[in-house]
Amino acid sequence: MSGQIHHFEYGVITPILSYALSVLGSVLALTCAVRARESTTTGQRARWIAGASIALGGTAIWTMHFMAMLGFGVEGTTIRYGVPLTVISLVLAIVSVGIGLSLVGFGRADFVKILGGGLFTGIGVAAMHYTGMAGMQLDGTISYDVVPVVLSVLIAVVAAIVALWLSVRVRGGWAIAGSALIMGVAVNGMHFTGMTAMHVELHSETIRRSGVTAGTLLVPIVVAVVIGVIGLVYAMLAAPSEEDRAALAYFESRRNATAAPGPAPAGTPVEQGRRGAVAAGEAFPQRPHRASTPGGSGFNGFEPKNKA
Repeated sequence: MSGQIHHFEYGVITPILSYALSVLGSVLALTCAVRARESTTTGQRARWIAGASIALGGTAIWTMHFMAMLGFGVEGTTIRYGVPLTVISLVLAIVSVGIGLSLVGFGRADFVKILGGGLFTGIGVAAMHYTGMAGMQLDGTISYDVVPVVLSVLIAVVAAIVALWLSVRVRGGWAIAGSALIMGVAVNGMHFTGMTAMHVELHSETIRRSGVTAGTLLVPIVVAVVIGVIGLVYAMLAAPSEEDRAALAYFESRRNATAAPGPAPAGTPVEQGRRGAVAAGEAFPQRPHRASTPGGSGFNGFEPKNKA
C-alpha cells in the first residue's frame, strides 16, 4: 500500500524556519569568506575557511534539511532517525563544503577552480541529503523517481558553483545579504526537489524500529546551532577587518608624524623665542664662572691679579 506523504505537517512554519536557517548560515559563511580573503597569514585564512564550512555546510544546508524534515510525515507509520547515518550526513555536508572553499580560498580562484570545487561540493551536498534520507526508518520501503533525483543533484551543483563564486567576489553588507537570500532559495529548492522524488510503500505489519525521533534530535541540534552562531559572531567582532587595520595604520602614521622632532616654522612663537635667546646671548656674553677652589679665589679661565 502506498503511503500518503506530507511535507508540511505543521503548515508554513517549518519551511519558513528552514529558509531562515539557510539564509543565516549563508550570511555567516560569506562573512567568514570575506575575512579569509583579508587574512594576512595561511593559518588565519584556514581558520576562517573552516568557520565558513561549518556555517554553510552545518547551518545553511544540514540544519536547514533537518528543520524541513520536521514537517515531513507519512500516514500510517512513525518516522525515526538512525543516529550514525544522521551524523555521517552532517560530516559530509561540512567536509564537502570545506574542500570546495579550500580550492578557491588558497591561491588564485580562477574559473576552473570554481567549477571543479562547485561540482565536488554539489555532489557532496546531494550525498548528504540522500544519506540523511537513508537514515530515516519507517514501516515501509522508500523509492525515488530518477528525474527529480537528477534534477536535485544539478540544482545542488549549480548552487555550489554560485556559492563558491560569491565567496571570492562578494563584499559589503548589502551584497552579502542579497547573496544569502539567493543561496537560501537554492538550498531549499534542492531539498524539496529531492523530496518530491520520494515514494513510500507501507508494510502490512508494524516492525519496531531503532533510532530516535526528530523531536529528540531537535534540542541538541538547536543548542549546537546557537553555540556555533554565537562563536562565529564573536570571532568576527573580535578580529579586526581590513578597514580596521587601515584605520589603525593611518592613526599610527599620524602619531609618528606628530612625535617626530623637526624645525619649527619661522613665524611660530617657538622659533621667535629661539631667535631672541640667541640675540640676547650675542649682546651679553656669559659671565665667567667663579671657581670655588680651595685656598684661593678667582675666576675660571683667568689669572687673579697680583696686588702691588
